[in-house]
Amino acid sequence: MVAQYYDLPSLTALTAFEASARHLSFKLAASELGVTSGEISRQIKAIEEDLGVPLFVKRGTGVMLTSAGKDIYSVLASSLSKASDVVRTIKRDRSRNVTIPPAMRSRRCG
Repeated sequence: MVAQYYDLPSLTALTAFEASARHLSFKLAASELGVTSGEISRQIKAIEEDLGVPLFVKRGTGVMLTSAGKDIYSVLASSLSKASDVVRTIKRDRSRNVTIPPAMRSRRCG
């Protein structure tokens, strides 16, 4: 098996974490992502076990981010926002004629 290039949890787990942190609710994150609250809990637990620190603490009927959770959420939210901006730009500009140099036309990705 090839080692991961980035030392990160799975994108599925990071997506669950980001939605949970943004909503401060596993239930709302689950609803947004179309999964169960239990699945969100499992994804968060996997990240916390990998890191060795809690990312959330329970508070009443919701959750709060720990210091580590705030740190990860800040970077993750910023990165996803930037990626979203790039995707929107690409989608907006895709209708323009894109000229591909002849040397690039014969190359295949992958």
